[in-house]
Amino acid sequence: MKTTIVIPTYNEAENLPKLVSALFTLPYPDLSLMVVDDNSPDGTGQIADQLSLETHGRVQVLHRAGKLGLGSAYIQGFQRAMELGAEAVGQMDADFSHPVEKIPEIIETLAGCDVVLGSRYVAGGKLDERWPFWRKGLSAFGNFYARTLLGLPIRDVTGGFRMWKRATLQGMPLERVRSNGYVFQVEMTYVASRLGYKFKEIPIYFADRRWGKSKMSFRIQIEAALRVWLLPGMYRDLKKTISLS
Repeated sequence: MKTTIVIPTYNEAENLPKLVSALFTLPYPDLSLMVVDDNSPDGTGQIADQLSLETHGRVQVLHRAGKLGLGSAYIQGFQRAMELGAEAVGQMDADFSHPVEKIPEIIETLAGCDVVLGSRYVAGGKLDERWPFWRKGLSAFGNFYARTLLGLPIRDVTGGFRMWKRATLQGMPLERVRSNGYVFQVEMTYVASRLGYKFKEIPIYFADRRWGKSKMSFRIQIEAALRVWLLPGMYRDLKKTISLS
């Protein structure tokens, strides 16, 4: 199927060319990228434009005026990918924390469900062993906190390595999704679950970024903790429309 992977970028000049090279060695000629760049000061947007020329359009670029947030970057990228005919829409980070080699398995798994999650918290999944104990604990607690509070039957609700069927995204009220930090992943999972879409999780090794600086901040973590509490009220009127059987 025609597959587009959406990659939001902000100061990923070191990573983006390497990631494009790795992705396009996969045996999927219908695989393309949608780079959503938030006016990166390091020239990531210009690099993306050059990669678009070099790959004859397999890399598409959305330029935004500034740092407008992860959630809105993904929503705009999803919508543009579907406008261009994508039948499956993926999402991943630009920093090699998500294993490129898992994409073929994700694409194949999507045939039997509505959304595939690359999961750190199912059997076989793992976090970077170089992470300190407190960081692993914070990640695990964040997942436990969100999935318990929201009653989600998914182990990894905060991960950003995912692939959606076109019909799944079309059936979701994307215009209502307002989270703009990493809690965006939780909100999308919650909405899809409430609508009855079928998930499958496959185990991944989540590596620390190789180059560049992390975008995670204390403010983003606080936003996530507080917004999780608001989601049930925000989507109280959402009706389950898909059978899980």
